[in-house]
Formats: sequence, structure tokens, C-alpha cells
Amino acid sequence: PTITGFLHLGGLRTALYNYIFAKKHKGTFILRVEDTDQNRVVPGAAEGIEDMLDWAGIPPDESPGRGGPAGPYVQSLRLELYGRAGAALLASGAAYRCFCSPQRLQLLRRDAVRSQQTPRYDNRCRHLTPAEVAQKLSQGLDFVVRFRLEKGVEPFQDLVYGWSKHEVAEVEGDPVILKGDGFPTYHLANVVDDHYMGITHVLRGTEWLPSTSKHLLLYKAFGWEPPQFGHLPLLLNKDGGKLSKRQGDIFLEHFARDGFLPEALLDIVTNCGSGFAEKQMGRTLEELISQFEVGRITTHSAFLDLEALPEFNRVHLTRHIENPGLRQKLIKELQGLVELVYGDQQVDPDVLENEYVERVLLLRKGHISFLKNLVSSDYSYLWVRPSVSRQQLQTISAEVDEIGKLVLGLMTRQAAALTVEELNKDLRSLQKQTRETKYSSMMQLLRLALSGRQHGPSVAEMMVTLGAEEVCGRIHRALSS
Repeated sequence: PTITGFLHLGGLRTALYNYIFAKKHKGTFILRVEDTDQNRVVPGAAEGIEDMLDWAGIPPDESPGRGGPAGPYVQSLRLELYGRAGAALLASGAAYRCFCSPQRLQLLRRDAVRSQQTPRYDNRCRHLTPAEVAQKLSQGLDFVVRFRLEKGVEPFQDLVYGWSKHEVAEVEGDPVILKGDGFPTYHLANVVDDHYMGITHVLRGTEWLPSTSKHLLLYKAFGWEPPQFGHLPLLLNKDGGKLSKRQGDIFLEHFARDGFLPEALLDIVTNCGSGFAEKQMGRTLEELISQFEVGRITTHSAFLDLEALPEFNRVHLTRHIENPGLRQKLIKELQGLVELVYGDQQVDPDVLENEYVERVLLLRKGHISFLKNLVSSDYSYLWVRPSVSRQQLQTISAEVDEIGKLVLGLMTRQAAALTVEELNKDLRSLQKQTRETKYSSMMQLLRLALSGRQHGPSVAEMMVTLGAEEVCGRIHRALSS
């Protein structure tokens, strides 16, 4: 990637497809940072991209941070290599020095726009004689190095789009490959790096498909074997528009901060795309690797419905809760969230006991999309004892004392083995022992006594989560207030 910003969903998808392709074929996934346009480099972006790939669970095998046998992995540290490559092309006649001033190039562009033509360089300096070049060099004139585009390009087989070719010489001027400051452009740097790093396969965005014929001409000029290219179709909003970076809501940091699991992001960007026999929500990374087939990638754009992302997150959060190892991590995260949100309001240290927090997670799995849902106001009763008066309860039923005694008796008998199913049956039996209180009113009364709220999970679920001792304590407290 270029380091002109931070990693967004489009970049994640490109990285992910490279990762799962490499892992499926027992290959190496390499992160190489493109920083040849120094004016657009954002400080810290390179580290941020690598951090986000680590967070997403698709860390590179070789990278600027990890190093590797083909380093350095930052293009600005490889200028000598590009300089030598440029000199070799100059020596063979495949490239030439261009002395055209920025002002002349701007005039060419302006004239083309005025004539409603695509701006292109007119290849003027391609025709300079060696003597003219020597004269300009002796005058100390600035120059760039351009590559001679040749007509009659050979077709190539793209891994996604099949046989393809673009007669670049007919629609483009000769491209700059080395700028005046000694930095290469994308075209030269990537060809040189792919060769020296031993890259065998490249999966990149479809916007580079027209440039591939140009890159293959460069490989031919060097006498090198090119890698195989596959171009990924565009990732678009569900309405067909481009993903907007302006709001900052497609960057991975945004999703991580909002509590999304990386698995949910990997799942949705592959689910909306292609490369698999069927669409299926809930794939793990291991399943993505085993089921992926590059030949199944279609050429039509992938439409991303971010409104569906919370549902993807719910599915993967449920899987995390069901996994004993991953559940331990969630317990610690939830404990930290409770302390952060409720602070000094906590009942007592008991609400942060592992056993209690684990019980909360297991009972609410499948009902929540984010871990932070459990510290929302709807679930405050789990962490803070409600303040409910006897008078409030009496507005629901005059049989407050009778209901209280019945439930306290039930809790004493059932303390050892509370289950939601058994409690639901027992609560219905208790209601029949009241004189005039309807079942719905009894549930409303108990919900208020236990949580201080009118809405929430079932009363039986509340009781199981809180535990018999806490349930009894809350009912005693409400009856005596």
C-alpha cells in the first residue's frame, strides 16, 4: 500500500485476498510500503497499517516491522536499486531522458483538455539525438527518465479477468519511471521490487488493470519473468457509490474503536465479494483460506452493506463466547468495560468475579452484537443494584409481600441449580398461588424489583444471571424500603 493515510476497508480486502491466497498455497504474504511520492506520505501511516493488519489477524510474513530476506520493505530505502534499473534501461535504449519543463507539460495538458482529448505526453524528448542529450546535460538542465512504450503488446492472462491487453502506446505518452529527485514512480518501483523480492503472484485493485500491459513491457525490457496478476473488482457502497474516506468511518481504527471484531470485517468483505462457492455468513479465517478459489472471483463490483455489519459481529461474538479460550479474553475485556462505565457505582467486587461475568456472557450470547452492549443502560442492573421502593411495587400489585415470600422460598429451594427453563415453569406455578395478580403483572413487579427497569431480558434470565443470593438480597431490600 501507499502510506498516504490509514488502512480502510478497501485496503483490508486487498490485503486479505493476498493473505488467504498465500496461505492456501503455502506461500509468503509480503507487506511492502510504497512511499515514493514523499509529498503525500503521512507520518505514522506505515506503522498504523501494519498494526491494523496484526489486529485483523492477517499479519504479513515479511514487512518493514518484521524484516525479512528481501528487505528493505520501504521503497524510499531502495533508491539505489531503482537508479541502477533506470540506468540499465537508458543504456539499452528502452528509456530516455526527458528535459521538458513543468510549464511545457502543463501547456500540453491544458491544450488537450481544451480540445476535449485525454492529456498525454507527446514523446518529444524521445527523438533527441545523443548529441542533443549531451548538450542539455552539459547545461545542467533538470530531467526525468521516461520509458519507451512500444506498440503491439502481448495479451496476458489475468487471474480474474482472463485474457486481456491494453495498447498503452496508442492512448498514453511515454511514462516517467524516474523523477528528477531520484525517486521512482509506481511503475518502475513495483516492477523492480517484484523481481528482486521473488514475487510470484500479485492481487491488486482493478484500477491497475490498464497499467499491467505497461508493466509487462517493462519486464520484457529488463528480460525478467513477470509474476501472475489478478485484479480485484471495486468495493462499493450498497448504493453503488465509492466508499467514502472523508467521514473516517471506513478506516479500521474506527471499527476497532467501536467494538467490532476483526473476524466480522474479514467475513463481510469476502461475503459481499466473491472467490467462494457460496455466500455464507460466519466464516472463520481458517474457513476463508480453505474455501477460497481465485478463479471464483467475479469481475463485477462488490457491494458492501455496512448496515449488516452488526449482525456479522453478533455471529462472531457468539462464536467467541462459545470458545473457552476466547471467552476468557472477553471476560477480562468486559470487566474493564464495567469498571470504566460504572466506576464507583458497582455493587461490590462480586460483580467483577470471573464466574459471574462468564455467566452473564453465556446467558446473553446471541442476543448482543457488541460486548459494550452489556454495559449499556439496559443492562445496568447487572452491575449496579437498583433503588426501588415498596411503594413503586405496590402500584403494580397489592400482593407485594406474598409474591416476595413466594419468590424467596423458590430461590432458597432452587439455589443449587438455577436454569431459565425450570425457573419459567416455577414462576408460572407461583403466580397461581396469588389471589388476583396476573402473570404479566407479577413479571413486571419482579423485573422492577430486580433491575429498576420496565424492559429487558426475561425475569427468569435475570434471576439466573444474578444468582439466588443476589436475587434474594434485592427483593428483601425492595420490600423493606
